[in-house]
Amino acid sequence: MSLAVEKLPIDLITDDGEPMESNNHRVSMNLLIQSLKYYWRDRQDFFVGGNMFVYYSANQVKNQDFKGPDFFVVLDVDGTTNRDAWIAWEEDSRLPDVVIELMSPSTAEVDLTTKKDIYERKLKTQDYFVYNPKNPSSLRGWELINRRYQSLSPNQQGRLYCESLGLWLGVWEGEIENSQGTWLRFFDTDGNLVLMGDEAETQRAELERQQKELERQQKEEAIQQLEIEKQHKERLAAKLRELGIDPDEI
Repeated sequence: MSLAVEKLPIDLITDDGEPMESNNHRVSMNLLIQSLKYYWRDRQDFFVGGNMFVYYSANQVKNQDFKGPDFFVVLDVDGTTNRDAWIAWEEDSRLPDVVIELMSPSTAEVDLTTKKDIYERKLKTQDYFVYNPKNPSSLRGWELINRRYQSLSPNQQGRLYCESLGLWLGVWEGEIENSQGTWLRFFDTDGNLVLMGDEAETQRAELERQQKELERQQKEEAIQQLEIEKQHKERLAAKLRELGIDPDEI
């Protein structure tokens, strides 16, 4: 992320120069961002970001004690504006409605304590989730009720419901960016996987291929049926001739 001096106060940084914990973390973040953007491609009233700074108070800026979540969504904002960081006082005090932290052994304790407390008490984030991309059973979530986080209970598929997005969060096994693994994904209320744009294109292409194959098979079956009927007529005509009957006169 580059520093946009013309947009940001000079003392606000937008890039700490630190890479994400692992390639799995990077892929997981991009997967969540791109799938939600595609799912809401007809909407312009939200901002989704990841691995970027969220500035919520002058005291935080002074102490430089909080860098921001791995994935977050802010609702009811102008989604057409590009941002290098989320600066609450430039956004009518709007802060993330949904946050997902992608944990690792080195960050798990902070994600489950310090950051959780910040999201609950300072940012008042409605829905907070944590997940370790290398541990499929690590998904946990909380919803803000009466200003305090209440744990979310999983459904039969082990998924957690995000009220703010109207979507479920759960694990999905498959290949992303040539990497086979178990990934954190969004699911709609019917249980369907929320796809990224390239996945949707691949799915459409496959459905078109299957449709063409079905039409080809139906055409072949129709030709075969005509051939069977032709052979049946020829055998019937031959039998009639054996009996001394001209089939053309019938």
